[in-house]
Amino acid sequence: MTDCTLDPSHASCGTRGDAAWAAVVSLSLGVFGLVTAEFLPVSLLTPISQDLALTPGTAGQTITATAVIGAIAGPGVVIGTRNLDRRWVLLTLTTLLVVSSTLAALASSLPMLLVARLLLGIGVGGFWAMSAALAMRLVPEHLMPRAMAIVFTGVSVATVCAAPLGAWIGATLGWRAAFELSAGVGVVALLVQAFTVPSLPPRGSASLATMVSLLGRPRVRVGLIVTLIIVAGHFAGFTYVRPYLEQIPRFSVEMISLVLLAYGVAGFFGNLLGGAIASRSTTGSVALGAGLVALSALLMLWAGGLPLVSWAAIVLWGLAFGILPVNIQTHVTRAASDEAESVGAMLLTTFQVAISSGAVLGGLLVDSQGPLGVVTFVGIACALGSVVMLARGGRQAALQQN
Repeated sequence: MTDCTLDPSHASCGTRGDAAWAAVVSLSLGVFGLVTAEFLPVSLLTPISQDLALTPGTAGQTITATAVIGAIAGPGVVIGTRNLDRRWVLLTLTTLLVVSSTLAALASSLPMLLVARLLLGIGVGGFWAMSAALAMRLVPEHLMPRAMAIVFTGVSVATVCAAPLGAWIGATLGWRAAFELSAGVGVVALLVQAFTVPSLPPRGSASLATMVSLLGRPRVRVGLIVTLIIVAGHFAGFTYVRPYLEQIPRFSVEMISLVLLAYGVAGFFGNLLGGAIASRSTTGSVALGAGLVALSALLMLWAGGLPLVSWAAIVLWGLAFGILPVNIQTHVTRAASDEAESVGAMLLTTFQVAISSGAVLGGLLVDSQGPLGVVTFVGIACALGSVVMLARGGRQAALQQN
């Protein structure tokens, strides 16, 4: 048995014999606030640009700024705070949500708004890098998939609600009120976390060298490669799903809104399903989710001109992709449970690289091949990711068990 006094970084140290579900729910509340704040400008670009005398394109860079700083902040926060109690780091990241939203509500110029969004990027990046490691320390290992499903429920709810709720608040109370309410959500999350999250002394030895060394672990390497393939494919297609819906089944703007709402709701249930099946096999679950996304792409290529088929394919896509985040995060965290924060930071950066590269590649494909070219790429990428995960991830899991 490991002496945690002598070796507090060991994987078995700092974990709990009982489940701190209230603390896990507080993480879900925090991520709900962060994701909501991150995507609020999507539905508020017009009033923001008009009020601050900006072009819509310039105002849209507030979203880019958050994403870019988030990709950098993930590893930065993990490494820079490696000697601090994780409870205080978590509370600081949630405080950044409150400060950022308050500054955004008060912004009178683009620089002030950008500062607010950069602070939010630090909060988002740091939280995502640490979320799996925190969940691992709040519940026993066999309950981690359920804990991550609860955390990702906050993401799913925010994804479904942020845009329509932001648009409604912006139209009725003004865009600044939307950020004021976001700050209020942050205050509630901060209070709940302060009362429920226990002291979590630092674990592991987070550094750039540690992150590089983790690439030497086959399960980590396979997990990150598969993530890059699947997420790039997904975002290449989903970023440009509107042109497909306009040109192939020829949906109206109102119908497209309903289809995307159905996608978001399906993603919510996919997240719950992902948490339920993750305890059996994360390798199989990731392969299943990616394979179902590939199947939805096949349906869109085969008979997407039929409205009911397009509806079914988009809903299946949402359900399938909802399965993936919980299982991907659980897979790589279990593969490096002794350095969970470091591998979480690596996964965050992989996601961001995949999102940006997928969006760029999708733009090139939609311009040169049309929407069906993008859908073809989605199917190929996700089918490839599913096969690689089954072939390589399953083999490494078997070797580890032996």
